[in-house]
Amino acid sequence: MTEVTLAVVGGGLRGLTYARHAHAAGAGRVVAVAEPDPRRRAAFAAEFGIAPENSFAGWKELAAAGRVAEAAIVATQDRLHTDPAVALADLGYHILLEKPMAESEEQATRIAEAAERNGIMLAVCHVLRYTPYTRLVKGLLDEGRIGRLVSVQHLEPVGWWHQAHSFVRGHWRREDTSAPMLLAKACHDVDWLVHLFGRPPARVSSFGSLSHFRAEERPAEAADRCLDCPLEPTCPYSAKRLYLGCLGDPDSEFWPLSAVTSGRTEEEVLDALRTGPYGRCVYACDNDVVDHQEVVMEFDDGATCSFTMSAFTPMEHRRTRLFGTHGYIDGDGRTLRVVDFRTGAEESVTVDDRTGPSAADGHGGGDEGLTDAFLAAVSSGDASLLRSDAAESLMTHRVVWAAERARHTASVVTL
Repeated sequence: MTEVTLAVVGGGLRGLTYARHAHAAGAGRVVAVAEPDPRRRAAFAAEFGIAPENSFAGWKELAAAGRVAEAAIVATQDRLHTDPAVALADLGYHILLEKPMAESEEQATRIAEAAERNGIMLAVCHVLRYTPYTRLVKGLLDEGRIGRLVSVQHLEPVGWWHQAHSFVRGHWRREDTSAPMLLAKACHDVDWLVHLFGRPPARVSSFGSLSHFRAEERPAEAADRCLDCPLEPTCPYSAKRLYLGCLGDPDSEFWPLSAVTSGRTEEEVLDALRTGPYGRCVYACDNDVVDHQEVVMEFDDGATCSFTMSAFTPMEHRRTRLFGTHGYIDGDGRTLRVVDFRTGAEESVTVDDRTGPSAADGHGGGDEGLTDAFLAAVSSGDASLLRSDAAESLMTHRVVWAAERARHTASVVTL
């Protein structure tokens, strides 16, 4: 496999993650970066040895230079995907696009049409499709081990501290500046469930709300910032406990701490919490995304699926129960319990993988698996090495938007 040259648009955590995987595997070489933050851009260019003339302040400058690489990684903030993805597709770049595709169906359709129009490969970063665990689950279903799939229960345990970090204090806290929680966080899960069934649902409904992280839930004694709060030592959402606890752990310093500060001392962390958004009380932020949501799907053959996303959990691998006509599978992200109704036999199958579920852990091997598949597809010209294309990703995003319409209108939406 020949080495693929890469341009990275957005030098933050996700762009850096995919670039490092490509470099470490020897399958990709980063030759250009577009990043508006000058300090981050300089650090990114230094790490990958990018020439000064290929270090750009933004995607427009990169696009103006023509096609300087074979492929591009677009890892900007959620609402800033459409224009760079379309422009780079029009220049002939193959594109690895961070999820979600875009904030709206109209914009995501523009991206999919650009990919088709230019005959390029576009892989949305639905990393759950690329984990060893997913290969195992999908393989058992395709082999008919439990007969026809009739019903699924699926849980995404967001994690209490992750919700506070990303969706209360962080970049993804508001629908008008990022996206609804279901799109920003759980389009992974909707895409994964559709992948298991092998087709989109026929009908969707959804319920959910912001129940806890709001002013009405704030204790009377609470201060606006954790560092000033008498309740901080016993608060489950203490910023001081969370971020000071990251120090000394390289994975936790990479994420979530790097979103808070580039410093790695107690004094620097406390200073960031004293003045920055991540030190705010979780009951005194401007967040509006849900902290729990249910999605119910019905498929064309009557099969059903219920999906629960909740902040009020540990941050763990997803949990899934699959009910078939001939058997049952219960999975926790690493081990599957498989029951055969015909023989009564039970089997336990464990994935030989020790990675965790978070971004710092590589999403259970999904980050690496996706990067490897994308680079192999570009190098060989074989799009079948990707587990979804632009059209399929657009389809699973449409299920998310249908669920959000259902939630806001208290209705059942037919796709």
